[in-house]
Amino acid sequence: MVREMEIDEHVRAAMGEGGYPLLFATVSGAHLYGFPSPDSDYDLRGAHVLPAPEVMGLFPASETVEMTWEQDGLEIDLVTHDIKKFFKLLLKKNGYVLEQLYSPLVVQTSPEHGELKQIASGCVTRSHSHHYFGFANTQWRLFAKESPRRVKPLLYVYRVLLTGIYLMRTGNVEANLVRLNDEFKLPYIPELIARKLEGPEKGALKNGDIALHEQEYNRLRSELQAAYEASTLPESESCGHALDDLLVRIRLKSALEHSHSRHGIERAS
Repeated sequence: MVREMEIDEHVRAAMGEGGYPLLFATVSGAHLYGFPSPDSDYDLRGAHVLPAPEVMGLFPASETVEMTWEQDGLEIDLVTHDIKKFFKLLLKKNGYVLEQLYSPLVVQTSPEHGELKQIASGCVTRSHSHHYFGFANTQWRLFAKESPRRVKPLLYVYRVLLTGIYLMRTGNVEANLVRLNDEFKLPYIPELIARKLEGPEKGALKNGDIALHEQEYNRLRSELQAAYEASTLPESESCGHALDDLLVRIRLKSALEHSHSRHGIERAS
């Protein structure tokens, strides 16, 4: 595994090039989901803070930064959004950004990151189930059209459905399939993960297994629907005003830091 400090140095270098400080960066993808292969890429996701001139200026700002580099033979993929875009995605009931925000695999953090995690608990609603229904459906279609059918997309199907059910029942974000299965105890999950970790040649399913997994896919979709109907989560978010307040405070802090930096340069010259 790439050491966190090494990743952190690459992230700082990448973001420093654009002059965009990070609110946070976390690890997503297979490492977050609990079934990374030895050669799995590292998916880093997060939020950055655009400098004041780019927010207030005439020309379009870089709302999204995407960078890829290779380290020790592994590909590292970084995608971050400016805080305003990230906050808007939270308000759109986007499960991806919730999982990125609450990922326990933290590469870089800040006091505002901690505050945002507290605020975002008020963004979780019953409607987040739609995200997980849609994502599971997409992954199942990918799985169903393959020949031979692979374990990896099937693991994504199960991960998504269990994350959605758990969110509806508890209001908590859990994206790690191993930890989720401590709760759900599906007997076939450990074997599927083991086969995925053994490599591509072990990652194909036997025809006799497919009927079982189709039955389980439909059963868990029904379980997600039942969890949605029984959920005590609110119908709409209550985080909007708090997000707006945090956004304004971060922007003002950024503008003040830019002003101090500019004055320092002028005094030095």
